[in-house]
Amino acid sequence: MSKKILGIIPARYSSTRFPGKPLADINGKPMIQHVYERALKAKSLCDVLVATDDEKIMNAVKNFGGQVVMTDSNLPNGTARCEQASRIYNQNIDAVINIQGDEPLLDPLMIDEVAELLNDSECATLCSELKSDFENPNIVKVVMSQNGDAIYFSRSLIPYKRNKSDLPILQHIGIYGYSLEFLKTYVKLPPTPLSEAESLEQLKILEHGYKIKTKITESKLESLGVDTPEDLEKVREIIKNARF
Repeated sequence: MSKKILGIIPARYSSTRFPGKPLADINGKPMIQHVYERALKAKSLCDVLVATDDEKIMNAVKNFGGQVVMTDSNLPNGTARCEQASRIYNQNIDAVINIQGDEPLLDPLMIDEVAELLNDSECATLCSELKSDFENPNIVKVVMSQNGDAIYFSRSLIPYKRNKSDLPILQHIGIYGYSLEFLKTYVKLPPTPLSEAESLEQLKILEHGYKIKTKITESKLESLGVDTPEDLEKVREIIKNARF
């Protein structure tokens, strides 16, 4: 029997670099609507839900006919917001996929790939080959074992190829899947030194001895998260010209 997987899009209004980002207009629609509509195209989800702490975002989602729940404003991160939203949703589900609210070019295939990984894991994510900008600390790199378990995530370049090698550099894609039971466990785990040093939430999972199943996505679509107004302009142009 297939698992019932809920897609949750955590969306906060406050942002140091880009306040109000989820409501940024992209060719006549708020960014959160683009993400929501892309997530609906995934075959593996039983439902899609926006989890927010802001009435403006809640009203925007309701205006385009989406499902939304209000969560506490003092939650530490998007994962905690997903966990609380899964309880508010109050329906039987087996797993949750955390979908980033600033990925309006999201390929629904990626959601389905994470869902497939959850068939035999309690936590899963994706990566892709990085072709340039290797030293950029905003691009998180990952190395994984022969069987697809993540070994480490870093803002630094990993691995360091001391010997000449055609080994690819893998860029982490910030979409996560959790079994419902593991999600409940994860949000209770205390902070860890490496996760705080790198400011990477996923390292807490590895430091506590849990595994993250990882695979290189088969998606060929252009992926671009919106972190700055400049990114927003790029996305507008891509969507305008239907290059996704």
